[in-house]
Amino acid sequence: MRSNPSEFEMVAPGSLQAIVSLLAKEPGAWLPIAGGTDVMVLYAAGKLPARKLISLWNLPELRRIDVTADEIRIGAACTYTDLRMHEIVGREFPLMAFAARWTGGIANQNRGTIGGNIVNASPAADSLPALLVYEADLILVSARGERRVPYVTFHTGYKKTLLAPDELVEAVCLSRRFSGYLSHARKVGARNAQAISKVCISALGRLTGDVVEDVRMALGSVAPVPLRLTQTEQIVRGRSMDSALLLEARKAAIAEIRPIDDIRSTARYRAVVAGNLVAEFLRRLKSERTRPERDPAKDVLARWNLLPTDAAIAAILPCCGSKAWAQGMVTRRPMADESALVTAANETWRSLTPSDWMEAFNSHPRIGESRAAQSPLAQSVAWSAQEQRNVVDTDATVKSALSDANQEYERRFGRIFIVCATGKSAPEILEILQRRLKNDAETELHESAEQQRQITEIRLKKWLEG
Repeated sequence: MRSNPSEFEMVAPGSLQAIVSLLAKEPGAWLPIAGGTDVMVLYAAGKLPARKLISLWNLPELRRIDVTADEIRIGAACTYTDLRMHEIVGREFPLMAFAARWTGGIANQNRGTIGGNIVNASPAADSLPALLVYEADLILVSARGERRVPYVTFHTGYKKTLLAPDELVEAVCLSRRFSGYLSHARKVGARNAQAISKVCISALGRLTGDVVEDVRMALGSVAPVPLRLTQTEQIVRGRSMDSALLLEARKAAIAEIRPIDDIRSTARYRAVVAGNLVAEFLRRLKSERTRPERDPAKDVLARWNLLPTDAAIAAILPCCGSKAWAQGMVTRRPMADESALVTAANETWRSLTPSDWMEAFNSHPRIGESRAAQSPLAQSVAWSAQEQRNVVDTDATVKSALSDANQEYERRFGRIFIVCATGKSAPEILEILQRRLKNDAETELHESAEQQRQITEIRLKKWLEG
């Protein structure tokens, strides 16, 4: 049964001081809401018990991200989009950035807040294990003043917290001391996006030689509260990484959790997956330490995975030229390796409309011509020059024939001729162009799209080379 709006009251005092004053006058009577992503689910289902709501949305005091030399302070009403796009969060606290990308779709990320995720207290919440491994502190505020509490103590039971009836979470504080750690996060769900976790892990680790100097691991969806694996950490810390330790850590993690059967999964499945995720992280920690040299492609991808959305779009756009393609690629982050990147690129390209394809086609110069390097896609211009270098060096007769054929192609199809020129001589390109002039419009559109797909794949490989 749906809720009746007339049964609810909502106020928006407009300042933090006014809100805490109201909460102090009627402790427990008002339900503070920010983005409302969890509240609206209950409201729509007719299961929202609170009848008096107080809006925290867009309060300046709760939307700031303040950075000092020692810590970063994230306002509780900062959205997942705010976290995804913040440079310091992405660079120094990548587990928070990953969790922000995993939480719902773009609409939910634009509305959902870190404070709401904490107070909602779901053990399946994506961001909460990250807060545990970063050893976050929470700033709680009321008319009585502020208090700072370690986040690890905040959840006292399933959907229960330390928050007093007259208090709000004002901010999350993260110490800036984890730059030397390997960051690892995985979410296991029914699908890759917009799914509640069956199990998720956030972990940090650092080796000295082959010895685990420090390790921090936390899991979601395996206990009544988000769980820091302190016992497993104690077993691993100070030990040399080998197969015996991996087996011991897996068993310890399974013994430490308290999973249940529910609509999303079974306790037995969660236990097996939790052990596997811990072992996967430790294997990665060892492999990153013992790798003889860095993989430049993975370094490029790792940096790109953490860029704010607009910067990530701008970085990858020259590989294709279609903004819709670049936006689609960014929504599929994080990507682990070149294979995942190329697969995503091909799938995204094939999902676009012909108008998106045209945008990509128009980003190229004509075969045998050039564009100024001041183009917004200067990297694309440089790549085009490399791809067409065999055409530039050809004789005048072939160049003239190419120019004439280009003009005929544009009269016939209304766009420039697209061909993957890498490794092809000018006479070969001319022969291809003359053949494709015989195509009908639909056939030629899809042949051009396939050539653009090949160009994009080659450029992605160049992009990964840095």
